Amino acid sequence: MLEQRTVTGLAGETRPARDARAPEVPTETPFDRSELIEQITLGMAGSLNPRRTALRLLTLVTPRLADWAVVLTPDSATGGLLAVGGADAGFSDVVSRSQVHDQGLGRVLRTGRTELLHVAVETLTGSTENDALATMIPHAKLVAEAAALRPADVVGVGLTARGATVGALILVKGRGRGFDDDDVAFIERVAERAALALDSARLYEESARIASVLQRSLRPPQLPELAGMPLAALYRPAAEHLDIGGDFYDVQILGDDCLLTLGDVSGKGVEAAAVTGRTRQSIRTAAHFDRRPAALLGALNTVLYESGTDKFVTMLCARLTPRADGGIDAEVASAGHPQPLVLRADGRVEQVAVTGTAIGMIAAVDYASCPVHLADGDTMLMFTDGIDEAFGADGIYGADRLLALLPAYAGAAPDIICDAVERNVIEYLDGRPHDDMAVLAVACRKT
Repeated sequence: MLEQRTVTGLAGETRPARDARAPEVPTETPFDRSELIEQITLGMAGSLNPRRTALRLLTLVTPRLADWAVVLTPDSATGGLLAVGGADAGFSDVVSRSQVHDQGLGRVLRTGRTELLHVAVETLTGSTENDALATMIPHAKLVAEAAALRPADVVGVGLTARGATVGALILVKGRGRGFDDDDVAFIERVAERAALALDSARLYEESARIASVLQRSLRPPQLPELAGMPLAALYRPAAEHLDIGGDFYDVQILGDDCLLTLGDVSGKGVEAAAVTGRTRQSIRTAAHFDRRPAALLGALNTVLYESGTDKFVTMLCARLTPRADGGIDAEVASAGHPQPLVLRADGRVEQVAVTGTAIGMIAAVDYASCPVHLADGDTMLMFTDGIDEAFGADGIYGADRLLALLPAYAGAAPDIICDAVERNVIEYLDGRPHDDMAVLAVACRKT
């Protein structure tokens, strides 16, 4: 419970009789305070959405503790405050920090201490009351709602969790039914319980946002369009959607030279994301000096091994160059990754016989590449182990199922082939959890 409160009153503490134009406010009815504390503790714990969590709190405290209430919490997207509540339970809006009054709500947010404001108006049409309410409520619409209860008492309580004040709960009582010391002490207890649930929801949402931003940064937003060499890619995150996976792909173009990379960093979370970013950047940097796939994998292995990370990376690297006859010559190297497949125009499917040691496990590795020729209508498919190691009722999905699936899509566009692979694997999983999945396809199409 907070030990210090600030009490503020306007000039003229005399409370005028209720004006006929003021809205009727229900008479207070007794309630079990212990039961309310339990409802807040248990009822708010299940929500991981900040706005829904705030609405749940408002439902529990009004009208039992106050006639009107609003919750203000940080809005990570704008840096302002998200205001939820008021007379309309569905209302929410973001307010700028510049609208927060230093000596009212600002003090609550800075110190976590309770502010108790006694409001008395000189006239029903004057601005004194609204000016006072604005120190605690930084939104014109909400100020007007609170003013309609006049005269009113306002209490602002800091929502403090994990040693930091993460927001405020503002409560208003009208018609002179002010907050006594027992009321304020109980509201502080309520705020203590509610703050942890609100902060947990905020942290969950922030984690989801960070994961989403990181995932977007770890793969190119849009594949380039290449004449005679259409590309398609697909990424499906793991079922545990807050885990930041290590699957990635990248495409680099230099003149007629196209470099494809697709890989998988061991583990998940922020550490795996950091290694994924370092891997992509290292490959992009090394490719300015030597675009041979085997040389690129060797350079990356040196960088990661010397970094001391406990993560390892499996990867495919393919360098594509167009031929004068309209075909494509590909040079493919692998570092412990599932072998790519070539779907020929006549429906035959071939595995590219390329192998190599995963990156970052030993100090020096000599990688080898394998030549592949793509003719008109052929497609090369690269994928991570979230595809062939997907686990269903009959065990792992396996490369054999891919080999059986692909002939029906001979000559199809790369995006259609990627979609077909994903759909077939998801159907095989039948709702079971899965790892991240990434698929990258390149086709040869004479222009």
